[in-house]
Amino acid sequence: MGITPGDLPGTGHLDRVRLDRLLGTPEASWLVDRVRRRLEREEPLTGSVTLAMPSSAQRAAVERLLGRAPRGGQSQSLTVRLESVDEVLRRSGISPDGLAAAVAALVGPVVPARQVRDREVRAWEEAYRPLATLAVSHPELSSWAGRLRADGMVRRLCGTPAAARALLHDAVTVLEALPAEPAVSLPAFAARLLGSAHALDDGVPLATVVLSGVRALTGHPDGAGAGWRRAVWASAGLLRDDVSSTALVLNLRGSPALDWLADTGEPAVLTLRQLTRGQLAKAPAVLHICENPAVLSAAADAYGPGCPPLLCLQGQPSAAALALLRQLHAHGAAFRYHGDFDWGGLRIAATLRRHVPWDPWRFTAADYRAAVARIPHAHRLTGAPATAPWDPALASALTELGTRVEEEAVLADLLADLGLSRGP
Repeated sequence: MGITPGDLPGTGHLDRVRLDRLLGTPEASWLVDRVRRRLEREEPLTGSVTLAMPSSAQRAAVERLLGRAPRGGQSQSLTVRLESVDEVLRRSGISPDGLAAAVAALVGPVVPARQVRDREVRAWEEAYRPLATLAVSHPELSSWAGRLRADGMVRRLCGTPAAARALLHDAVTVLEALPAEPAVSLPAFAARLLGSAHALDDGVPLATVVLSGVRALTGHPDGAGAGWRRAVWASAGLLRDDVSSTALVLNLRGSPALDWLADTGEPAVLTLRQLTRGQLAKAPAVLHICENPAVLSAAADAYGPGCPPLLCLQGQPSAAALALLRQLHAHGAAFRYHGDFDWGGLRIAATLRRHVPWDPWRFTAADYRAAVARIPHAHRLTGAPATAPWDPALASALTELGTRVEEEAVLADLLADLGLSRGP
């Protein structure tokens, strides 16, 4: 606890008028400040304090306090013994309980620095409590919660434990509601959950924290810029609008527009708006899925309208792609997936697998080893390792060989498979 006048016996007799005249002046503030700092450090009020280069007014203030000229005369420093000040205050009746009580009366309760630090530590522990709760309910976010606590981001954004606790409470509220299925408008989601449509706007501290949590939740890769942030939100089903999120398909049928494009063998781009406002009339028995547009473009060139239905994710699954896949899965379609043989490719595949089931399309450890053996110029594998739940041996093989294989490197194999899958 801090030192306050009410904590000391006899302080009801403290003469505040005379105290203010002697120690409450600007000229005596340096002395009061030195005593306050000693009390905060829990040091005894004994010995001397010295002021370098005092003004004549500061010298006069000490002389009035002590009733005599201070030590040091007219030298360049001013030295005051704290025991002398304490004795004057007690003997005169200005502060019967001495110097500590007098300073507490002037500046308010003096809390030892050790207590301040202990209180701050406890306050920050309490501020981070929502993260501990989240780690229990969502173990997949426990590592992220630990990193967020360790990297100092929350302290930099908030400054105080009270602000941090409020921010983390809201962040956990958002993350526990994700991913949003079906996809929803980000402003509408924020308004419903947090009471403000702008609570997750770009640049808001809460948005900064939640975005990092969404990346941990969905495996979205690093990046920057407004487009990247929009894609991160979309990976968790939160959309800035319903037309920016698209799905790139080839020879998918089920609407007049799709049927016309499939007849010409040309790719089609579907927006989330189109997919959420209408259902496809039919679904293929099997849909092949690739990661890179070059595969879909080459398939269109090679087979035109005869190519089996194909969807290109173009990286992380978009909200539009996921909406399309859910529709097709509900109609009984099966999916076969291929992606890049690198850590990012494994993350994309794992993210897709959390939303819809699929079977590997030349995307196993055996396929990877065969591809590496045929590549004349290997690209070194970089980045943080990932897992491959559909074939755990695949991640081990990537670690062992350390080689990255892009889809374009095995394009001939993929096109051959699509050719064999064509109807009569």
